[in-house]
Amino acid sequence: MLQSPLSPELLFTVCDPQSLPFDSTDDLGDADDAVGQERAVEAIRFAVGMRHRGFNLFALGPEGTGRRSLVMRLLSRQAAERAAPGDWVYVNDFDQNQRPKVLSLPAGRASGLKKDMDWLVGELGQALPAAFEAEEYRNRRQAIEDELKERQETAFGTVAHEAGESSVALIRTPVGLALAPMKDGEVLSPDEFKKLPDDAQDRFKADMAALQEKLEATIKQVPKWERETRARLRALDHDVVAFAIDHLLEELTAKYTDLPQVQTYLQAVSADVAANVGDFLGEDERSKIRRALGGDSFRRYRVNVLVDNAQAQGAPVVYEDYPTQPNLIGRVEHLAQYGALITDFNLIRAGSLHKANGGFLVMDARKLLMNPFAWEDLKRALKAREIRIESPGQSMGLFSTFSLEPEPIPLDIKVVLIGDPMLYYLLSHHDPEFSELFKVAADFDWRMDRSPRAVLELSRSVAALVRKENLLPLDRSGMARVIEQASRLVEDAEKLSTHMASLADLVREADHWAHAASARQIAAAHVQQAIDAAIRRQDRVRENVQEEIQRGIIHVATDGAEIGQINALAVLQLGNFAFGHPVRITARIHAGKGDVIDIEREVDLGGPLHGKGVLILSGFLAARFGAHEPLSLSASLVFEQSYGGIDGDSASSTELYVLLSALADLPIRQDLAVTGSVDQFGRVQAIGGVNEKIEGFFDLCAARGLTGSQGVLIPASNVAHLMLRADVVEACRQGRFAIYAIDHVDQGIEVLTGVPAGEADAQGRYPTGTVNRKVQARLAAFASRAALRLVPERDKKPETE
Repeated sequence: MLQSPLSPELLFTVCDPQSLPFDSTDDLGDADDAVGQERAVEAIRFAVGMRHRGFNLFALGPEGTGRRSLVMRLLSRQAAERAAPGDWVYVNDFDQNQRPKVLSLPAGRASGLKKDMDWLVGELGQALPAAFEAEEYRNRRQAIEDELKERQETAFGTVAHEAGESSVALIRTPVGLALAPMKDGEVLSPDEFKKLPDDAQDRFKADMAALQEKLEATIKQVPKWERETRARLRALDHDVVAFAIDHLLEELTAKYTDLPQVQTYLQAVSADVAANVGDFLGEDERSKIRRALGGDSFRRYRVNVLVDNAQAQGAPVVYEDYPTQPNLIGRVEHLAQYGALITDFNLIRAGSLHKANGGFLVMDARKLLMNPFAWEDLKRALKAREIRIESPGQSMGLFSTFSLEPEPIPLDIKVVLIGDPMLYYLLSHHDPEFSELFKVAADFDWRMDRSPRAVLELSRSVAALVRKENLLPLDRSGMARVIEQASRLVEDAEKLSTHMASLADLVREADHWAHAASARQIAAAHVQQAIDAAIRRQDRVRENVQEEIQRGIIHVATDGAEIGQINALAVLQLGNFAFGHPVRITARIHAGKGDVIDIEREVDLGGPLHGKGVLILSGFLAARFGAHEPLSLSASLVFEQSYGGIDGDSASSTELYVLLSALADLPIRQDLAVTGSVDQFGRVQAIGGVNEKIEGFFDLCAARGLTGSQGVLIPASNVAHLMLRADVVEACRQGRFAIYAIDHVDQGIEVLTGVPAGEADAQGRYPTGTVNRKVQARLAAFASRAALRLVPERDKKPETE
């Protein structure tokens, strides 16, 4: 009994508009979280709530399933329930300028500290010069300097007096003080000294030697006196500075009594101001050099606010769209001055880790991995729980020039990466640290069950989109058509697509056509118009392929019957557009050694899955017809007029049918096309793209004229996936086209040839007149010829006429 075509009701699962519990999307509220992503939502909530180390999150799923929007929405809700994290600032370390210190402040206090330090510098710039220009300071300084001068004059005057009593003069020379003999109040020249009697010379030499010792002792005391004087002057300056700034610092210290770190920093500022008061007076040589180089003497007292959470409402949620290494961990900038690059702690810039510290950081995994050093530095920060700002050159030891080494900042963060499933699995397999740091996976599904609850939630999601983007509302018919298209997108009448990006674009395009028609609501006709227009924009290649088939350039028959020739169905994917088209497969057989030659594979045009399908059908043939004797045939299979690669096993049943046709010498109907894979037991298995494949053959038959006998054979397991175009369904309803659901190759070969397949008896023989009996007889003939060739010449009987 031949297989009956499928009823039209099985070809398209309608969404009855009257089953929807609303008149339009205006009647609906927003959907709860992401539609059909309960598993992912549970994982996200678990990761967010887990405080232990390493429970960062990787959100994996196809693009367009709402991964990012759902993650950001759930994180924002959780962040709003948390307290805002503190502020972070960098200040100068006055002992080691290349190692700036970091201060942690309560949220909102950083900007106040920065303003206070700017105010302090401004006040010091006025108070210190005024204090050092005061008459009292000048008098005290002059008194100290005069005391040193008087002390020196007294000491050297004593030496000079003793020298005068010994007729020795103390004179100043270009190289310092010297002693010289005198006579009658006049200094003797060397020649005159030599004319003196010997005893006079000896006396002068003895007196001058004793005086020289006293002079040298006095000279040695001078540096000590000067040091003491400088110390007194510094003490005086310190007293003046303290007098000028103590009241200012006391005012600031009172504001930060709850922050010991800030108080310690203010004490260091006070000490540095006293040590470098010349910078404020403009008299210090270093300050003159800084001004000559265009520098600011007071930059070292400023506060670099790295993170300011004054306006934060809860914990931060940061999405880093461009996760380079500097954007991630921060950077130290440089200024070009007089041909040199200079930097200081004021040029430290925050990265996204700093901004998200205490909260959540979201990044695209692919973008992160494409930026050099970013992935490794992120892992290092997460493992060390600190953010260390360092350029790639520094970390690799490539640069030997001076650079800052900012103090690391403690890190408390939850990182969320968003990426494709394949990227997640590759990282899990190849990076041992990945599984240690990202222990939670939020797996986003690309489809969900087509239940009444899911339909309602999908409708609510569309309603939210309509309100958000100010689109026209969808009436019942329009929403029903969107739901039907959601099933078509996943190629399953019992499922709905969760690819919200595609559905959102469909609604936007339908809104455009509704506006063009001056409609107040989006109806089914507008949604269908959007679907047709989207196909029209992309189907140039499909039309070209169909045209070449219709013109006979590509040979595909849609009537008659042929031995060893069959119509297979293939799908071409061009970007987001897929279409089906028929392909002619032929088979040729002859006596041989049991080889089935896949020509596509032989010339490297067949992929591994296609090659697997051919080997499977070979296994089926060997098991069915080679149980008692080896198969003595050779066969060749080929996709005719195929000029590109072929992969997949969806044509393996088709190739088996055409091979059986060639073996049984039975013609196959050319008004039928076939798709489906086969296993070694002859069961026909499901394939992908079933809707596109059926429509591709239907379009060719419709262009040539529907005869009522044309149709397609599909696996019975694909019936649940049928969501065919309305014109295909209508043609089937009118009996002008047919779709057959096949469970086993025996069913399929009966439809294709009109001859019963036949079942083997206990001896393994098939009934006369069946397909399998004809195949068995043909193979037996091949085997007999092979056996005859193996018989020696002497054993052969002479032929008789």
